[in-house]
Amino acid sequence: MKIIVGLSGGSCAIYGVGLLKVLKELEIETHLVVSTMGEYVANHECGISLEELKQMATYFHENKNLAAPIASGSFKTDGMIIVPCSMRTLGAVANGLSDNLLTRAADVVIKERRKLVVVPRETPLSVIHLENMLKLAKIGVTVMPAAPGFYHQPETIGDIVSIMVGRILDQMDIQHNLFKPWGD
Repeated sequence: MKIIVGLSGGSCAIYGVGLLKVLKELEIETHLVVSTMGEYVANHECGISLEELKQMATYFHENKNLAAPIASGSFKTDGMIIVPCSMRTLGAVANGLSDNLLTRAADVVIKERRKLVVVPRETPLSVIHLENMLKLAKIGVTVMPAAPGFYHQPETIGDIVSIMVGRILDQMDIQHNLFKPWGD
C-alpha cells in the first residue's frame, strides 16, 4: 500500500504522529506532507520536530513542492489521510483550492476517486465548517472528527490515541490490533 499522510495545523497532532508510527510498523509506504502550522503544532503539542516526523515516513515532500509525485493523478496511491485537519485545510480541500502540496494531493485523491479521510479537530463548529464537511461527505470523503469513543475503557492517552488511529486505519481497510472491536 501507498498512503499519503498530511499533517495540518489543527490540534491533536498526536493522532498524526501515532498514525505515522503504526503505518511504519505495518511496513506501509507513506508519503508525508506537513503544513507550516502542522509542523508548529506537532512540536508544540508533542515535542516532535519536523526532522523526527520525516524519520517516521517513507518519503517526505515539502508543502511548497507542487511538482512532487503526489501532486499527480498518474502517481498511484491507495488514498490519503489528513490528521489533524485544520479548518483552513478542510475549507481549501472542500472548495478545490490547491495552493500547496497538501491541498493539491487531496484534490488529486478526490479527482481520482481514491479514499480520502480527514480528521478535523475544532470546537465549536461554525456553519461554514459544517457546510465544508457536508460538501466533502457528499463526494465520498470520510469526515472523522477527532472524537474517540470511551467504550474501550482507555486508561492512558496512548490508549485514546490507539483507538482513534485504529478507527482511521479501519476507514482505509488496513488491518491492525490497536483495540478490541466491540462485541469481541
